[in-house]
Amino acid sequence: MNDHEGDIRRTITMEPIGVIRTPYSDRSDAPRQPGTARQGAEGAIELYAGRNFEQALADLHGFEFIWVIYWFDRNDTWRPKVLPPRGDGTRRGLFATRSPHRPNPIGLSLLRLLKIRGRTLRVGDVDILDGTPVLDIKPYLPYVEAHPYARAGWLDSVAASEELYSVDWNENARRQLAWLAAHGVYLELSAHATLQRTPFPHPYRRIRERSDGTLELSVKSWRVIFHLEGRAVRAERIESGYAPEAVRDEAAAAGLHDGPVHVLFHREWGDIG
Repeated sequence: MNDHEGDIRRTITMEPIGVIRTPYSDRSDAPRQPGTARQGAEGAIELYAGRNFEQALADLHGFEFIWVIYWFDRNDTWRPKVLPPRGDGTRRGLFATRSPHRPNPIGLSLLRLLKIRGRTLRVGDVDILDGTPVLDIKPYLPYVEAHPYARAGWLDSVAASEELYSVDWNENARRQLAWLAAHGVYLELSAHATLQRTPFPHPYRRIRERSDGTLELSVKSWRVIFHLEGRAVRAERIESGYAPEAVRDEAAAAGLHDGPVHVLFHREWGDIG
């Protein structure tokens, strides 16, 4: 190893050029890849002032997609083998996956460029957490970067065998979804995305089998109770993830995720009178 290689291996210093603002504050909410959510969310990349980034953005407006390189600032560990959310439960080598738990936690997302105004870029199909530091932006070049028929390794066999499940919410579950949405809690999109692909017990998907034989999907502090009928998922009801005594009133629920909504939910659908 020469002196130059030794210098490179010791340290590399990078400085963020800005930050991205998105609707996702929790990693369980964010899509696993850009454009995979049923409704693509929008965000804004805010570049820092005083670094002449206005000129650096010149001529970017004509591109439909951009590569956004960023830092997984909420990850501090990595694993050489990971369990992908898709697949047959086999642990895969980290470098054969898109897992965020990497030796250098660098993220890469292909986002739709919607508008540029000053130092702010409006982007679509975001899959990045709010407040994530942005390291670089590059234009997407379809004539050299689009290879739709390229082999995808172990994912090819997963895709070949993967058949989406139908997801049906019964009348009671629909009423609960509507009630929660009216109180600012939106569960259907994230729950649907999980249930249509692999509605089986899995630690990453937070699905477990209950003692009565039904299945339970955890979406943050909420529980979706469902059962399987062949290739169909039947969602029966939604439950609070907190026991009644934990959310007896707003004072008791202070500090809990969606605490005030859980108080009202128990009164409306549970056993707090």
